[in-house]
Amino acid sequence: MAEAADFPGMTPSPARRWLRRTGALLAGAPLLAGLLQLPASSAQAAEHTYAKEASSTGTVAVAVDSLSPSIPTEGDTLTVSGTVTNKGKQTVTGAHVDLRVGSALATRSAIDSTVKRSDDISSSSGSPVGDKYVAEFAKLTPGVSEQFSISVPVDELDLGGGGVYPLGVALSGETAAKPWEQVLGIQRTFLPWQPGEADTRTRTTVLWPLVSDVHMTAETGSNEQQTPVFLNDDLAAEISPGGRLDQLLNLGKSLDVTWVIDPALLASVDAMTERYDIVAGDTTTAGEHQAVAGRWLAELQQAVQGKQVVALPYADPDLASLAHSGTSVTGSLNQLKAATDVAAGTVETVLHVTPSTDFAWPVEGAVDPSIVKVATSAGADKVIARSDSLTENGDLSYTPSAARPIGGGTTAVVADARLSEAFQGDLTKASASTLAVQEFLAQSLALNLQTDKQRSIVVAPQRMPTAGQAKAMAEAVTALQGGTWSQAQQLTATATAKPDPGATTKVPSRSAYPSSLTKRELPRSAFVDIATTQDRLDNFKVILTDESRVVTPFGRAINREMSTSWRGRTTAASSFRQGVQAYLTTLAEQVKLIQKSELKLSGRSATIPVTVQNNLVQGVDRLVLRLTSTNPTRLEIDGKAYAERPIEVSGGHSTTVKFPTSANANGQAAVVAQLYTEAGRAYGAPVTFGVKVTEITATVMLVIGGGFLLLVLAGFRMYTQRKRAAAREAEENGTDDTGPAADAAETTQDSGDGPVAESDTRSGADDPVQPSDGTPDTAAESTDPSGTGERVDR
Repeated sequence: MAEAADFPGMTPSPARRWLRRTGALLAGAPLLAGLLQLPASSAQAAEHTYAKEASSTGTVAVAVDSLSPSIPTEGDTLTVSGTVTNKGKQTVTGAHVDLRVGSALATRSAIDSTVKRSDDISSSSGSPVGDKYVAEFAKLTPGVSEQFSISVPVDELDLGGGGVYPLGVALSGETAAKPWEQVLGIQRTFLPWQPGEADTRTRTTVLWPLVSDVHMTAETGSNEQQTPVFLNDDLAAEISPGGRLDQLLNLGKSLDVTWVIDPALLASVDAMTERYDIVAGDTTTAGEHQAVAGRWLAELQQAVQGKQVVALPYADPDLASLAHSGTSVTGSLNQLKAATDVAAGTVETVLHVTPSTDFAWPVEGAVDPSIVKVATSAGADKVIARSDSLTENGDLSYTPSAARPIGGGTTAVVADARLSEAFQGDLTKASASTLAVQEFLAQSLALNLQTDKQRSIVVAPQRMPTAGQAKAMAEAVTALQGGTWSQAQQLTATATAKPDPGATTKVPSRSAYPSSLTKRELPRSAFVDIATTQDRLDNFKVILTDESRVVTPFGRAINREMSTSWRGRTTAASSFRQGVQAYLTTLAEQVKLIQKSELKLSGRSATIPVTVQNNLVQGVDRLVLRLTSTNPTRLEIDGKAYAERPIEVSGGHSTTVKFPTSANANGQAAVVAQLYTEAGRAYGAPVTFGVKVTEITATVMLVIGGGFLLLVLAGFRMYTQRKRAAAREAEENGTDDTGPAADAAETTQDSGDGPVAESDTRSGADDPVQPSDGTPDTAAESTDPSGTGERVDR
């Protein structure tokens, strides 16, 4: 039609029409291509923008520092306060913060999903409460923070029935790059809403742990008072005002909780109330926090009155490490039994309450058959597990009660994993603490709304919560115990509650145990070290007159070597074990034989003295000293190859025992002195010395006899000369030389100048030697070897 219009009344030729159509097509091609590409480019750009926004957490960070009340009721006013910070590079204008409430969450999993996208601006954030309840800012400069506070009557939130409602705190505004109002940052939390009393309340048991690292060494000072020695002064910092343990105590005493206490912590603080020392390099310094320790213990004694106290085995042994690495080492289970046996007595002595000792608490509640077997081997019949270990595999639509019979008369008390893990990580910031508290309360209410069945639930937090974590825990438990859907219950009542018939009772296999926990366990070498230390202690204690002075501190130190607190601290744990062994060796070496050099034996028989030294504070007995000739054909001890004598030495003294010997031939003979316990185990290092036997010939005897005769003659001549002199003096003085005065003069002269036999100067040289003989205890002698060429008594 266009072609005909160009030339009215004329009809173009076919060739010409073809050229015109081709030209028009070529001219429109670029325009057509552009039109075709436009929708695709727009779609790609839109998709890219959406993907970017979907993965973005916004350019403005929103922190909810407080939400009060944590559990609102009808008629309350909800106040939300916090901080907004512009993290972007552009100023935000027209900024304002508002509150947005979403629909009630139907399941606990929905709460988990909301937590994962708590600051995702691309997700649905609910409906704004209203324009009246906003906080406005003229602008937000990059890098600058602004505080806000919004109060709104709960009735204005338009909440429905009871449930957990997501609450979004959103900041909206404009930027130069995006000049339209949009959400630039959001923080989601939860609003637990339970109007009126719940039809059925959940019985909730909250464990409140008082557990610390290892602080005391095995050393007790070399004195009668047995002054305890600490590795450092960290415990004083923990119990001082504001310290971790001090805050746990002050927060817990106002709560209805079950106290879970390590008796070793109580023993350590109790030791600090009197004199104690602290390791300082190669020496020690005196501790100065007796008053702090006394105050903390006094407050704890008050706090636990009327409350249930669960005592862990002494020093909180690592049950999983023992089960996986320690059972192959002889005696390891005996250590757990010993730690359990002293737990109740320690708590009763310090706190004046009777604790429960039939609960075992593996690390993070993770269990397998070997852990359960070890945990119950020392007498516990209840194991505190966690629901992420003893997982449900049935068709239950709700969280079952904690108590589960798992066979063999053992009950697993399964703590709820979500509630137990709610207070982990860094909770020093108010925003992190607030979110943790609201999530905990939301999970508790959601659990209660699952069913009308009465259930008992356990909250088992981490063993050593920080001060910040403890504060958040206390805030959440306070709100929970003041709420309308939960009631507090002691752990014993929860453990004995009727089990849910649909709950799992199957303990997971060893292969299901978390590898992350396995990597932090104590190695088998740790239990080998413990067994070695125990063996040395057993050999040492039998010779002591008061073994409790050694058995008690070292027994408790061995318990500390198995402590759960060593997880992840391999070097520190090994250093502690080696320190215990080294100190025990040092003490054992205080009872020893004095070194001897070579002896010369002139003649057929003589006695050999051997000295035993005791540098301990207490005495030792039940020791046997054995002297052995390595060449009995040349030298015999008491007529045979060896002889033995019982040994008793009081503290700080030494005693010398003499053994009769007889020589059968000249030459060198080696003699070995060794101490033994009554059980026949060698004690200490042996002392080996040589004895050189020399025969006395007839010529030598004649020479000795002649010398003795000359000595007698010289004495007789001196006697006669003095007698004559005395007679002359008496004659000159007109007196009789035979009177008493002369006799007295003779006596005086003889006692002053006469010869003394060599044997008279030697202690007991000529006394008969009996098995019970031994010189009286003397002060500690020098440990240096005797001089070269020492002669033996004959």
